[in-house]
Amino acid sequence: MHEKRRPGPGPGVPPKRARGGPWEEEEALRPSQFEEELALMEEIEAERRLQEQEEEELQPDLEQAADRQFSLEAVDSRWLRPTPRPLDPNTEPLIFQQLEIDHYVGPVRPLPGVPSPPHSSVPVLRAFGVTDEGVSVCCHIHGFAPYFYTPAPPGFGPEHLDDFQRELNGAISRDQRAGKELKGPAVLAVELCSRESMFGYHGHGPSPFLRITLALPRLVAPARRLLEQGVRVAGLGTPSFAPYEANVDFEIRFMVDADIVGCNWLELPAGTYVLRTEGKATHCQLEADVLWSKVVSHPPEGEWQRIAPLRVLSFDIECAGRKGIFPEPERDPVIQICSLGLRWGESEPFLRLALTLRPCAPILGAKVQSYEREEELLQAWSTFICTMDPDVITGYNIQNFDLPYLISRAQHLKVDTFPFLGRVAGLRSTIRDSSFQSKQTGRRDSKVVSMVGRVPMDMLQVLLREYKLRSYTLNAVSFHFLGEQKEDVQHSIITDLQNGNDQTRRRLAVYCLKDAFLPLRLLERLMVLVNAMEMARVTGVPLGYLLTRGQQVKVVSQLLRQAMREGLLMPVVKTEGGEDYTGATVIEPLKGYYDVPIATLDFSSLYPSIMMAHNLCYTTLLRPGAAQKLGLTGDQFIKTPTGDEFVKTSVRKGLLPQILENLLSARKRAKAELAKETDPLRRQVLDGRQLALKVSANSVYGFTGAQVGKLPCLEISQSVTGFGRQMIEKTKQLVESKYTLENGYSATAKVVYGDTDSVMCRFGVSSVAEAMALGREAADWVSSHFPHPIRLEFEKVYFPYLLISKKRYAGLLFSSRPDTHDRMDCKGLEAVRRDNCPLVANLVTASLRRLLIDRDPQGAVAHAQDVISDLLCNRIDISQLVITKELTRAAADYAGKQAHVELAERTPCSCWSTACPLTHSTTWSSSSPSHCCASSSPSWARAGPRRCCCGETTHAARPCSPARWVASWPSPSARAAASAAARSSATKEPCASSVSPGSRSSTRRRCPT
Repeated sequence: MHEKRRPGPGPGVPPKRARGGPWEEEEALRPSQFEEELALMEEIEAERRLQEQEEEELQPDLEQAADRQFSLEAVDSRWLRPTPRPLDPNTEPLIFQQLEIDHYVGPVRPLPGVPSPPHSSVPVLRAFGVTDEGVSVCCHIHGFAPYFYTPAPPGFGPEHLDDFQRELNGAISRDQRAGKELKGPAVLAVELCSRESMFGYHGHGPSPFLRITLALPRLVAPARRLLEQGVRVAGLGTPSFAPYEANVDFEIRFMVDADIVGCNWLELPAGTYVLRTEGKATHCQLEADVLWSKVVSHPPEGEWQRIAPLRVLSFDIECAGRKGIFPEPERDPVIQICSLGLRWGESEPFLRLALTLRPCAPILGAKVQSYEREEELLQAWSTFICTMDPDVITGYNIQNFDLPYLISRAQHLKVDTFPFLGRVAGLRSTIRDSSFQSKQTGRRDSKVVSMVGRVPMDMLQVLLREYKLRSYTLNAVSFHFLGEQKEDVQHSIITDLQNGNDQTRRRLAVYCLKDAFLPLRLLERLMVLVNAMEMARVTGVPLGYLLTRGQQVKVVSQLLRQAMREGLLMPVVKTEGGEDYTGATVIEPLKGYYDVPIATLDFSSLYPSIMMAHNLCYTTLLRPGAAQKLGLTGDQFIKTPTGDEFVKTSVRKGLLPQILENLLSARKRAKAELAKETDPLRRQVLDGRQLALKVSANSVYGFTGAQVGKLPCLEISQSVTGFGRQMIEKTKQLVESKYTLENGYSATAKVVYGDTDSVMCRFGVSSVAEAMALGREAADWVSSHFPHPIRLEFEKVYFPYLLISKKRYAGLLFSSRPDTHDRMDCKGLEAVRRDNCPLVANLVTASLRRLLIDRDPQGAVAHAQDVISDLLCNRIDISQLVITKELTRAAADYAGKQAHVELAERTPCSCWSTACPLTHSTTWSSSSPSHCCASSSPSWARAGPRRCCCGETTHAARPCSPARWVASWPSPSARAAASAAARSSATKEPCASSVSPGSRSSTRRRCPT
C-alpha cells in the first residue's frame, strides 16, 4: 500500500464494539478514519492523473459507455481500459496472458489452410486474457476434437477400423442420451496406435490401442458407456472395451496436448490468426480466431513469469431487511452497491464507486451515483460491470449471497437486462447449487454464479480452504490479518440509516465501501491472486479450477503431461471406497515438563522423498507373483514394509518420482531466484511459485491414497506410510545408540517423542547452543543411513518443553539464534484449538506464558484459579464464552444431538448455512439433551436470563454468517476444575448475589419442557 496511508489499528488494539442503538445525527456527520483514507486515495490518484493525460484518448469509449445506459457523469476515464493500438494480423503477433480457458459448441469459422469439418457446429476452445498494455482478449481456438483410448481386442487389425467406426457411430446415433440434435458422424476417426497402460509394470512394452476421436465433448460419456457394454466387430464378436483417459475434462485434454498451463502467456504468430472486426461474440476489446496447432505456449519462466495489469473489482451490497428477518430477494430491496477497482501492480484502488437508492451526500475520495428506483440501480451496476470490464471479481461471501441476491432480485423486479455479467454477449449469468465434501472439511453447500470470461474469487471461500480460524466473519478476519475492522454500523440500524436523510445514507455508503475495500486488502495481503496463478502454472490447470474443484484434478494434469511424453495412458478406474490403511507412526511420548533443551529433527519432504528414493509409482508396481513371472532378480525390485513390490529405477523410472523431482528442483530454483530478486512484485510471484511447488509435491501422495478418486492405489500409499514408520523407528534407534556416555558424549540421548516426520531428542545438555550443534550433527549422521534424496534436518530446539500427550505439547522455540527464542509454540492445546471459547484459549495461553517464559508454575496455577473464580462469580464478559461451531450437514444427518444444530433450528430468522463452517468439534457432549437446550446466540444471551427455548433470537447475522452460539453449561471437566478453584479461593471476594444481565452466562438454564 502507498506510504501516505495512515496505518490502521494493530492487532494489539481491542476491537471497537458495534453500536446496537439507533444512529445519531452527530455521528452521521463526523467523518470516519476510512473516509479520510478514501480522500487520501483520491489525492494519490490526482497526482497520477497529472502525469497521465487519458481523457482525450478515451473520449470515444466514454461515449460508448454512455450509449450502454450508464450515466456519463458517473464514468471516469480511468475506469476504462486503454484503447488497443492498431494490430495487423499478417505482420504482428498477438501476445496475451490467458486467465481462463473454457469451451463452447459454435459455428465453423473459416481459417487459412483449414478444411471445413463435416459438422456445422464444432467444439471451440475459448481463452480469455489480457495483454501487456491491459487490453482484454478473447481467443477462439479451433480444430481440436475430444478423444480417448481403448485397448484393441486380440486379432484387431487395420482392416477392422472402418467397420468398427461404423458400428460405434450407429450405436451412438441410436443412443437416446447422445443422439439428440446430432447432425453428421459422431465418431470422426478411429486410429491404431501403440501405447502402454501406466497402471502396473508389465514388462512387455507398448501394445495396440485404439484412439477414438469424437465430434463433440458431450459424446465421450455415451461412447465410453457403449464400449463398456460391447460393440460388434466383424469376425471378433462383441467384445467389451475398457476406456483410457475418457474421464479427462476437454479443457485439460487440450491444455496437455498444446503444452499450455494455467495463466501462462500465449502467442498467436503473425499470419496464423484472424482478427474479428465484425460479429464479435464477446465484450473483449480484441477477438481472434486461430487453429489450435498454431498457438505458441510460453513456459512461465524468466520474462514470461510476469503478470499482466489485471483488473480486480471488489464489491459489496446492502439490503433493507426487516427486523430480525434475514433479507429475502423477493421482498427486501437492494439499497446500495459499492465497488472498488484495482489495477494489479498499483498500490491503491483507481476506482471507488457507490451506487445508492435515494440521494446520498458526497463522499470525498469516492464517486456517488444515486437512483430513485431500484430497477435503475441494478441496471446501472450491470452496465458498470461491462464498462469497467474486470478480469477478477472479489468480495466477501459474494458467491453465496451478493451475486445470487442481485440476480434473484433483478429477476423478481423483471430487470431482464441485468444478468449479463460475463464477457460473452447475450449470455445470461445463472445460479446453480453446488456441494463439496471431504474428510477434512465435511460437506459445504454453496452456489456457483456463471460469469464466463471473469474469474470470481470469493475471499470467504478462499479463507475457508486455506486457513483455520476461530471465526470467519469479515470483521474477525480483517482484524486478524490486517489489524483493520469494518465501519462502526450495526446491521440492525441499516434500514433506519436508509430511511433517514442524505447524511445517514452517506454513513451507510462509507460502511458499504469499507466492506468492499477489506476483501481487496485481504486479496493483496495474503497474495491470494498471485499464489493461485502460480498454482495454476505449476499444476497446469485453469485458474477457475483451483477455486471450484478439489485437489485431484491438479495431480491428474501433471500425470497426463508426464505420461504423454512416455507413451503411457491413464486408465479409468471405478471406485466406490475401499479399505483403510495404517497411517503414520507416533512414538509414545515420555510425558512431562523438560527444563533442558529438546532438539527437533525433521525429515525434509518425507513422503515425496520416500516415493523418489524407492521408485514408488503406478508404472513400477508389481502385481502379486509378477516378479517371478517376469523373471526379475532380487536386485531389480524392492519389497516394501507392507509386502508390496515395485521395480527399481534400473528397470523403469516411475512417473511420480519424475514429477516430484521436477517439482522439487523447480522449487529449489525459485527459492534461489527469490533470494537474489529485489523487485517487490517479482518477489511475490517467486514466493507464490515456490509455495505452489511445495504444496503440489506434497499432494501427490494424497492423490494415490484417495479411495474415491481418479486413480487410487493403496499399494503406493500404504507403502509410503510403511516406510515412514520404519524410518521414524530407525531414527530413534540410531540416535539413542550413538549418543551415549559409552561413546564419549556428556549424556545418553533419549527420543522423548516422534510424530510422522519428526523426532524430539533430549541430548542431556544444558544449553540451547549445544543442543543445536548436536541436533545438526545427528541429522547429518542419520541421513547417511537412508537412500538419496531422504534427508533428516535439524529444525529447532524447544527450551523449556511441556509434553502433555500425543500431538499436544508446547515450548519456547529456538531456530535461528541460541540466545533468544523465536516464539512460544503450541500444538494441539486449547490455546490454538478452535473448539472452545476465547476464555479457555486465553487462560491456557496466559498459563503457558507464566510456566514457560516466566518459569513460575505457582503463578500459572494462581492465574487459573483467579479466572475460574471470576467465571463462577459471573465477572467474565459474555463475549469470552462464545463458541463457534460448524454446520456440516442437515440436522437429520447428525447421529446425536448437537447444541449448534438445536440452536440453528430454534432461530430460523438467522442464516445458518453449511457453506460457512467455523470449527470441527465442540467441548459439549452431544449425548446430553440439556446441553443442547442450553445454547443461545450471543446477542440473545446478552439480553438477559430467559428460558432457553422461548422466543426467537434477535441476532442479526452477516449474510450466511457462520453459526455462533454461547454454551451456558460447562463440560464435566470444566465443572470439576471450577469446583476445585472455588474451594481454593474461599478467601477471595465472595460471589455477588445478583448478576447483571450483560454478564449472566454461566447459570444453568433448563429447557421448559
